[in-house]
Amino acid sequence: MPVYPRVFAVLLAITLVSVQEEIEIGKQTDAQVRQKTPELRDSGTTAYIRGLGQQLSRSAPGPKYPYRFSVADYREINAFALPGGPVWIHRGALQSATNESQIAGVLAHEIAHVAQRHAADQLTKAMMTNWGLNALGAILGNSGGAGTAQVAAGLLANGVFLKFSRDDEREADEVGVQIMRRAGWDPRGMIELFEILRKEQSRDPGSVEVFFSSHPSPQDRIARLRAQVAKSRGGRHDSPQFQAVKARLLKMPAAKAMPRG
Repeated sequence: MPVYPRVFAVLLAITLVSVQEEIEIGKQTDAQVRQKTPELRDSGTTAYIRGLGQQLSRSAPGPKYPYRFSVADYREINAFALPGGPVWIHRGALQSATNESQIAGVLAHEIAHVAQRHAADQLTKAMMTNWGLNALGAILGNSGGAGTAQVAAGLLANGVFLKFSRDDEREADEVGVQIMRRAGWDPRGMIELFEILRKEQSRDPGSVEVFFSSHPSPQDRIARLRAQVAKSRGGRHDSPQFQAVKARLLKMPAAKAMPRG
């Protein structure tokens, strides 16, 4: 199924936030996230996720971003993408998944947010909402792109964190499936992960609270994705490497819950 970007929004994003500016904003934001987020310090797990992420990102459309993959040592099932390439996945997602294609689906979805420039779109909207087009032009003045990056980074630093729209999430699902197919994974893993989320919502609501605060319910997404992958056959579903990583994680002390507020 071809994906047609929302032309007006993309043109705005290209006008106000270039790819290089987006990359610089992402570096600044990632540094802020690292100050507040406990990163999993297990070389085997982090190497595995980085390798898996890089394999998937090579099949991503759009600009060639410097994708970077990290694991947050939190129990909740969640993942998020920052502008320009950084992608984080929670340890809780790794422990809840039952096979590698499910984790590939999580990473492919977040890679798709970056590849489709959803962050640039949201930053543009946030800047225009906060200052308006005329005021924004005056703020940027003669500083051009550097001013854009500073304004956008300032928004993020002041708590205007990215929350993607339903259209963004739908597009990231569709493009994520395409990325999985190109990279050789079974795209049905993305649906399987959504099924796990739905079950966890009934069994342990706290483990998925963060996910549902920033992502739409998986119910509608499952139906759309089933139609998209109905004719899919084959593709990598699991690996000994994933099962070894999961076994390592389950032997470690339990991950902490994310702080509230």
